[in-house]
Amino acid sequence: MMQTMAWYPFIRKSNNCRELLIFVCNFTPVVYYNYRIGAPFKGCYREILNSDSKIYGGSDIGNCGRVMAEDIGFHNRPYSLNLTIPPLAVMVFKKEKDHDESH
Repeated sequence: MMQTMAWYPFIRKSNNCRELLIFVCNFTPVVYYNYRIGAPFKGCYREILNSDSKIYGGSDIGNCGRVMAEDIGFHNRPYSLNLTIPPLAVMVFKKEKDHDESH
């Protein structure tokens, strides 16, 4: 029997290509630790939504609110995020502005 993928990472961009959101959807009851996904930019990504948070009645498994992109290319992207992916959840990450992007 062929096993199908039950988690999906994807990126949504605004008109400004440096403003983006990374979505990670896990449709399994399994927690994935140290799971790497590709990221287009270096820097800090803030976890702006985690549907497994206690405020939504979840188990509060996540990434402590943010994760840094590493200089490890992955999924045809120059950087990557090393994530803890909670079970049966959706997470959304937003790239924080760097100091040189603030003006």
